[in-house]
Amino acid sequence: MPHLKNKLVIVTGASRLEGIGAAICRELADAGYHIFFTFWTEYDREMPWKIEQDEPLQLKSELLKKGVSVASMELDLSRSDAAEQLMLAVQSQLGTPDILINNAAYSTTNDFSDLTAEELDKHYMVNIRATTLLSIHFARIFNKQSGGRIVNLTSGQSQGPMPGELAYATTKGAVDAFTLTLSAELAPLGITVNAINPGPTDTGWMTDAIKKKLQPMFPFGRVGEPRDVAKTIAFLVSEQADWITGQVIHSEGGFRR
Repeated sequence: MPHLKNKLVIVTGASRLEGIGAAICRELADAGYHIFFTFWTEYDREMPWKIEQDEPLQLKSELLKKGVSVASMELDLSRSDAAEQLMLAVQSQLGTPDILINNAAYSTTNDFSDLTAEELDKHYMVNIRATTLLSIHFARIFNKQSGGRIVNLTSGQSQGPMPGELAYATTKGAVDAFTLTLSAELAPLGITVNAINPGPTDTGWMTDAIKKKLQPMFPFGRVGEPRDVAKTIAFLVSEQADWITGQVIHSEGGFRR
């Protein structure tokens, strides 16, 4: 597949080796893109899937072996100055970025009976505020006539409800609306903006019982894997996708709810 030669990609939320962020980094590094990724181990340590302290370092070492330039940064995206910090770090270490993948997310289980303002704010600060601020800071420093790419990760809120994940569904649903409007604003700058819904993806959180329940809903007979969405992103950031913008792509293997 033709790709944007010698381009620099920012991937947020690549803490875990089994995660979607790491799969995106691998797929794009294999295609020759230089990588700057962020991670936030404090969040992953609090989640059921956990994380080993050196997983981001392992990922960086793995990517460097692919012959591309790699840098990383531990960054709390809930900070109001996180976007500015990240862009300054990227520019000083690897140069001006061409592509931004907003993969990082905050997610906890809650519904109407126990959702608090504090928990809703945590979802908002990462899932929509950080995505918005990162995108606009990226666009402000983008200095080429074409070839810019922003890809947001969403979760298919328009496809059906997500009971028990009220804050997550609310904030991820906002990403869809943000993607459409931002795509119109940034097209004159030569930047496409799209979102991808990967569907249920096994990044280490699925138990055998969950897999057994979900598998019949996939016509291909398996649940989604991180590389599935990574391959879709590799297409969206390629030259072949320069006429695709403002779209929410449901790349979820025909998943039937």
